[in-house]
Amino acid sequence: MTDWTSLDYAVVDVEGNGQQPPDLVELAVVPIRSGVIGQPASWLVRPSEPIRHFATRIHGLKTEDVAEAPLFTDIADQVLSALDMPALVAHNAHVDVDVLTRKMAGWQPPEVFDTLRIARRLLPGRTSYRLGALTSAFHLADGLPNGLSPHRAEYDALVAARLFVKLTTCATTLEELRGSPPRKDEDDAPSLF
Repeated sequence: MTDWTSLDYAVVDVEGNGQQPPDLVELAVVPIRSGVIGQPASWLVRPSEPIRHFATRIHGLKTEDVAEAPLFTDIADQVLSALDMPALVAHNAHVDVDVLTRKMAGWQPPEVFDTLRIARRLLPGRTSYRLGALTSAFHLADGLPNGLSPHRAEYDALVAARLFVKLTTCATTLEELRGSPPRKDEDDAPSLF
């Protein structure tokens, strides 16, 4: 069995402009190295289309807030460097991976760990698996720097990183996090229930 800390992870969160397909307005990446959550990197991004009202209601960013932000092409190398880890973590990861794959032509995501799917599997019976609900239930925002707020990329990436580490207390090996089936010798182990 492989200890989960044997991999380094890039925990990512993206916020979009509400267009279809969504374009980036904010992005954050939080490293986890040797099981330790590191300092986040975050960027505001000027999208090619305005931010729609319903997206502003979610994350609070307006088109004028990112009017002077760089285009994604101006920060792509920094983002690629931050994502250069053997594994990527995100809550409801397909959304983040889809946006990043569209923005970075030719980028192939590494192994992806989706905290939404892992939480559903390892924490059955919860009424909600939304990131906000899990953040409240496990006090994942305690001690975060002032000024960070839910649905902003840095906040969401940090609490997703903390959620991932929390989930490792339920599944301490990479195989358990991946949801790998038990080895043959474990299939035959007697049940305690």
